[in-house]
Amino acid sequence: MKLQCEVEVINRMLPTYGMRNRGKGARAVLSIGRHLDKITKLNSIYLMICTLKDKAGSKYKLKENIEQFFTRFVEDGKATVRLKEPAVDVCLSKADANNLKTFLSAARLAHRGSDTDALPLSALTAARSRDVEKPKSKMAITSKKDYPLTSNFPYSLDQLQVSYCKLSRVDMRMLTLKKLRKLDLSNNHIKKLPATIGDLTCLAELILHNNHLESFSVALCLSTLQKSLQHLDLSQNRLHGLPAQFCNLRELVHLKLDDNQLVRLPFRIGRLSKLRFLSAARNQLPYLPSEFRKLSLDSLDLFGNPFTQPNPLDHTIQLKFPLTLLEMAARATVNHRIPYGPHLIPAHLCHDLEVAKTCDCGKACLNYFIQTSVNMNLHHVSHTVVLVDNMGGTEAPVQCHFCSLTCYSVFLDKCLQRSTR
Repeated sequence: MKLQCEVEVINRMLPTYGMRNRGKGARAVLSIGRHLDKITKLNSIYLMICTLKDKAGSKYKLKENIEQFFTRFVEDGKATVRLKEPAVDVCLSKADANNLKTFLSAARLAHRGSDTDALPLSALTAARSRDVEKPKSKMAITSKKDYPLTSNFPYSLDQLQVSYCKLSRVDMRMLTLKKLRKLDLSNNHIKKLPATIGDLTCLAELILHNNHLESFSVALCLSTLQKSLQHLDLSQNRLHGLPAQFCNLRELVHLKLDDNQLVRLPFRIGRLSKLRFLSAARNQLPYLPSEFRKLSLDSLDLFGNPFTQPNPLDHTIQLKFPLTLLEMAARATVNHRIPYGPHLIPAHLCHDLEVAKTCDCGKACLNYFIQTSVNMNLHHVSHTVVLVDNMGGTEAPVQCHFCSLTCYSVFLDKCLQRSTR
């Protein structure tokens, strides 16, 4: 039975001699196994600690030799085993919590001398160098010949780059790396992302630049990425659109969507309140969604999109008099923030409420509205703006929705007043 972690062995007698402990842990492999006692000539159970400097290991007898276990922080991978002879404290840290609990249970049984036959024990042997070396936290693979086919990725990785390897799908072995904070799969041939990427609870940066992605799944937008993902690079892919649920990724700070085939941005993009850097250059955007005006960015790049020149009088009227009962009930639900969910109303109605439009008056409209577009100076939402076109423009059309003819008339009056000044 073995455990990999950091260990500090503290001699409790040193202070009586006016000496201090080193106070620093070292990467080690702890083993519980049988060893021939030179005095009794019997096989006894020992705890062996092997480090890079001492691969042969130091052995400590366990039977009736543990004074106390300190396990208050065992969920954090920390514990201390106090031995009677010699008078040392074995301080463990940076261990896997489940493995640590199992290891301590085995040590407790060995101390009592009971049920030891049931323990998976073997003879104690010296540790290998790779077992006691500091865990690898970063790995970069930039050619197909270096890609590991028979060995797993180190479990301790928090940054992994796999580029130029012609991957057509995400290797499921990557998705077992629970400590992963940055995953760079740029310059491959990936067409689809597995929903299990959402199980990487620590993932803060996902780079998928220059792949063959055609969609970004709703499942990823509803996963734990909502709470962790801060940097997302989807540039140079084949995306035509992003789901409405994309705006659930509210921790996003950096978003790159350049060189795709996007014909629209997420309708609720204004919900990305932490977004500071947005680039969606060289797409097929004819206009921006109405909630774009709610963003507060440091940098914005929309160069090379075929934005249409807006005309407030060029509008689409989709109204019905009187409004349907469904439309009135839905508007009231959104306007008064009435709680709803699939346990209360049909799921398709929940989706309709999620994508409700917001009128200039601040009220909601769903299926019945008047739609037009107006020019907006992008400096209103961003400190730095890359020119929209080669003519030096920093304006782009933004969609507007109106819940009634009254609201639309008020809007036209404002436009007329501005044009006559």
